[in-house]
Parts: sequence; structure tokens; C-alpha cells
Amino acid sequence: MSVASPAGPGVLSTAGPGLLSTAGQAGLSTGSWSGPVVDVDVHIAPPTIEVLFPFLADYWLEFIHESNFQAPPSAAQVYPPGAPTTCRPRWRPSDGSPPGSSLAMLRSEVLDPLRAQRAIVNCCWGVESVRHPDFALALAAAVNDWVAAEWLAADPRLRASLVVPGHDPAAAASEVDRIGDHPGFVSVLLPSRSMRLYGNRLWHPMFEAIARRGLVAGVHYGGQSDGPPTPTGFPSWFLEEQAGEPQLWASQLTSVIGEGLFEKFPTLRMTFMESGFAWMGSAMWRLDKEWKGLRRDIPWVVRPPSETVRERIKISTRPLDAGPPEHWANAIAWLGANEMLMFASDYPHAHEQEVQLLLDATPASAHAGIMGANARAHYRGL
Repeated sequence: MSVASPAGPGVLSTAGPGLLSTAGQAGLSTGSWSGPVVDVDVHIAPPTIEVLFPFLADYWLEFIHESNFQAPPSAAQVYPPGAPTTCRPRWRPSDGSPPGSSLAMLRSEVLDPLRAQRAIVNCCWGVESVRHPDFALALAAAVNDWVAAEWLAADPRLRASLVVPGHDPAAAASEVDRIGDHPGFVSVLLPSRSMRLYGNRLWHPMFEAIARRGLVAGVHYGGQSDGPPTPTGFPSWFLEEQAGEPQLWASQLTSVIGEGLFEKFPTLRMTFMESGFAWMGSAMWRLDKEWKGLRRDIPWVVRPPSETVRERIKISTRPLDAGPPEHWANAIAWLGANEMLMFASDYPHAHEQEVQLLLDATPASAHAGIMGANARAHYRGL
């Protein structure tokens, strides 16, 4: 269904004063910042299933051909292929291949314009939605080997998140151990919609492997949960689901804090990507408030939750989802630490060009951290 807007029929315009619409054509910019840049969220995707064939055993090639498997079930659900927010029009490959599947385009549209010293690529292809336990592991391994061979080996500026099965924590841990020491992988990609909240003990084998390998747990928007995407049932419309996303992120935050994930794994670090941050200050305040009266219920949490959040979790900056720019400084102040923010282009998704507005909302002393130093402190090998 098309929605009329000032930008023209069928184009959703979210632009305010001084902002580009989500269908705008402008390239990436770092605004007034001219120093080192680390981009912590760049999307890539296999152009076709065939590129993974060299990394799969003959058994799985036969399985793919017989089942006509083309892509994981959620590959086109989280980012609908034709949506403006899925890909800025100028970044849509002319040959019809999926956005983010060309290294040449990534270089010309992201790495070179941003003068990026490092960029972390995330293959949000939906591997976690594959429920065949053995195939899910084989597919995750193939994706990781393809990323290492075709992306990491081709450009020294790139680092990557490795993907893991989404319904078998032990298998996920085995994949982390198999390839987690590769110097190009710096994190493990986890969908925000998971079969269980990430604080659940079911996930401990995976997080133990992540922490032991010195990787970051990179929780990224997307995935498919085993239940409804809200605490009380299924929404009727896509708008409800999208507008309700902060509930999901707050639930994951509450889970990892309340169940003591960071106490269990003292070196574990986590990144929230495509989560926005305006909701987090109030969530941290609420966690601190309830912890004061209910801490006997979770005796392993020995200090205010907000302190753990600021120390162990960082947030990618795009999309900001922080409301009018004149209020961004207040939202950032609620976080209580500029060190939590890390620059992300979120290529090839279309967002307003808010980089300069973000810099204007933060003190000059924080800019080097947001644009690169915070990421270097958070991830190994940057």
C-alpha cells in the first residue's frame, strides 16, 4: 500500500527541517568531523546462495537443490526488499543483486567517502531463522567462511561479525570456537528477536565462548522469536510492530542485567545495533529504582544496573530514533556517558543524515570517541 507524502506518491517522508527524507539520494558524510572513523554497522549479503557452495559439503549441496532452498525464511521479512528504508535508491545495484552484496560499491559508497579506517560488516541474512539444526550450523559456517575469504581477505579496512545458529546455543558456541580466533572477526551477530531472552541460562554456552574468545556480543535488530514480538500477543499491523520495538530492546536489556549475564561472564561486552538510544536512559533509571527495593531477589547484581550498562554495553548511532534534534542532548545526557555511542552508517539502509546534528548535540571532547575511539576500546583488533 502506498502512502502519499510531500515527497511524492508511494514515498514515505520522515524528514524534518534540515534533514533528508528516507528516500533521499545524498551520500554518506561525517559532517564537520575530519578525524579517524570506525563504522560499526555495515550490512553485506550473499548475492545468491551459489556463492556459498564452495564452503558447503556435498551433502548440503544436494539438500539445497532438492529442497530448492534459496535463502533463510526471515531474509526478506526484516528488511523488505522494496522498502526505501531497506536500501537508499542510489545504493541499489543496477543488476538487481541484493543491496550490500558488492564489495566495489561498499568501497565507493562507504569506506572511501567516510575515510573509514575500519568498518565492521554484518551479514544480516537470517541464518538464525533456519530451524534445521544441522543445516543451520552448516549454513552459518559457510557464511562465515565466505565473509572471511571474499570480504576480510580483500580489504584490510574490514572487520566482521560472525553468524551463528539461532536455536542451538551449543552449536553456536562450537561455531564461535571454530572461527572465533580469526583476527578479522570481532563480534558475534545475534538477532534482537531471539527464541529466549539473552539473559536466560540456556545461552550460557554461547556467551562463555564469546567471552573466552575476546569477542563482542553484537545484538542487532531483526530475527524471529518463538513467540509474539510484544509482551502480550501479536500486533495487527506492521506499524504497531515497528513502533513497539523499544519494548523488545528494553526486555533484552532487563534480561541480561537481571539474570546476571555480566556477573557470570566478567569480560563479556555487548553492542546494541539499530536499537536507538532514547529509550535506554529511562530503562536504566527504572532498573536502578527497582533494584534498590528488590535486590534480594537477584543477589548476584551487587551494584546499580546503570553502572554495568555503561561499562559493558555500547550503542550504534544509526538510526538514532531520538526525536527532534533539539532534544538529543537531553537524551544523551540520560545515558550518562558519551562513551556508549559508536558511529554507524547502517549502509545500505536509508536514514536521515543526522551525523552533524549528533555532533552538535555532544561536546567536542566526545566527538573522537563517538566517531572511532569508543569502538576501538570496545572491540579487539581495531
